[in-house]
Amino acid sequence: MMVIGGIIGSGIFLNPAVVAARVKTAAMTLTAWGLGAVIALIGAFVFAELGGRRPTVGGGYAYLREAFGPLTGFMYAWALLLVMATGAIAAVAVTFASYLGSLMGWPVSAQPVVAAGAIVLLTLINIRGVRPGAVTQNVFTVLKLTAIAALVIAAFVAAPHPNAAAPAPLPNGSLVLALGAALVPVLFAFGGWQQTNFIAEELLQPERNLPRALIIGVLAVVTAYLLVNVAYIRTLGINGLAASNAPAAETMRVVAGPLGERLIGAGIVASTFGFLNLVILVSPRVYQAMARDGLFFSSFARLHPTWRTPVAALVLQGVWAVLLLFSKKYGDLLDYVVFGDWIFFGLNGVALFVLRARDGDRRVPFRTPLHPITTVLFIASAVYVVIGSIASKPSNAIWGSVILLAAVPIFFIWRSRAASH
Repeated sequence: MMVIGGIIGSGIFLNPAVVAARVKTAAMTLTAWGLGAVIALIGAFVFAELGGRRPTVGGGYAYLREAFGPLTGFMYAWALLLVMATGAIAAVAVTFASYLGSLMGWPVSAQPVVAAGAIVLLTLINIRGVRPGAVTQNVFTVLKLTAIAALVIAAFVAAPHPNAAAPAPLPNGSLVLALGAALVPVLFAFGGWQQTNFIAEELLQPERNLPRALIIGVLAVVTAYLLVNVAYIRTLGINGLAASNAPAAETMRVVAGPLGERLIGAGIVASTFGFLNLVILVSPRVYQAMARDGLFFSSFARLHPTWRTPVAALVLQGVWAVLLLFSKKYGDLLDYVVFGDWIFFGLNGVALFVLRARDGDRRVPFRTPLHPITTVLFIASAVYVVIGSIASKPSNAIWGSVILLAAVPIFFIWRSRAASH
């Protein structure tokens, strides 16, 4: 449930239109999502093995720290706290508030308050322990999967669009470049499988259950995403999908009228709320691990005596996310560092080679199939996304680099502070 909830947010309800507009044909649209599915599954394999080898709190932070040293791990945690997690929380909270406000008939001016309320509510729930957060995650993941199932079933029961199978004009220029451009929103929609690794220490038998959860969860998302894209194309046609601003709502309106549109709107509310809960639940475990290493305030390393949660880390994350929300700059900040997410994905792929070499013949419950070929493919995919992000928005990449490099002096300040104590 946590793996599925960490991947499915609002992307599958919006991004397919962008993909269709870039590749122009149904076959190439499904090819793009199929390639994204393969890359996501390989990513799940890589993180499943990493999680099995090092079932410790912090996930990617712990792997990068051990493979490349504490500075690399700190840079990841720094970016996560400053923008990647908190910026995502702010952005998804706005999406949640937008859809909820539309369903309830609330004024647009109320959206920031509703978004902030959702962040505060979920922070309080997750302060009370992993179990309340996990129950919340399970409920809303079931709701979002129910919404996706309803969309797919409705689309396949209804008569197909008369031009559903009609080819559209091929994209201008190279088909390979068009497919590459389409992969960017696809891979962003598939991202998030790594977040469950953050709470490895709080799972039962993490060496076995974490790899299982990653692989089963990603396979479930792959199945859902491919079925949803077929449903969109069947209902709207490839041209209609490419021109749509809200393909999920338009699909349900075509097959079930205004009621269907409202139902999928409720599904998107559940999906974004569940995603929001997942990020709020797992990300503070990275700050906890960073503090435990003496690289952040010691209070962040302490767990509540009863609830066993990093209360200080959860509170700071919630406060910073709300501040980003009301600053209305969270979207820009998220763009600045979105390429950084894939930098760290690639580095985690490299970390697998390092940890394998260090562990020697040590037996682990899961090994990445067809390693090193699959791992190298995952690293190459991460490099591609980073290059594509730099090429499409050089200024954002520059600012993202500045934010990441700012972690270097902060790291040495904290390390000297820890040494003096």
